[in-house]
Amino acid sequence: MKSKQLCAGMGAVLSIAGTLAAPLAAAAQDKKDESGHRQQTKNQWRNIGIGSAGLGLLGLLKHDNTIMFAGAAGALYSANRYEQDRKSQSKVDHARADYFSRKSFTRDGKVYERKTITKNGKQYYQFVRK
Repeated sequence: MKSKQLCAGMGAVLSIAGTLAAPLAAAAQDKKDESGHRQQTKNQWRNIGIGSAGLGLLGLLKHDNTIMFAGAAGALYSANRYEQDRKSQSKVDHARADYFSRKSFTRDGKVYERKTITKNGKQYYQFVRK
């Protein structure tokens, strides 16, 4: 009976480890939209946390301390990473808003002015060298 519990615990740990590796593959994707990438990563950590909490609850119901603690640890770690990504996304969004609220800026001695362009009925900002 102990070997079944050990196998179940190892299976749970391996499934959590496999799920934790998924955000690493997503990090290699195109990073044009930093805020969108942060949102996607936040969603992954939230889903991992929900799955880990479910695993911890399963361990609690089955009276298996290994699965319960593995699930609880995974849920706590996921909650921590979710909060870090939430704060990071907020910083990225504020920096972008600050950047585009300026009328112009100077970089390497060249002045860039903000222009409003309309594309497909939507307005966008673009910085053009003066």
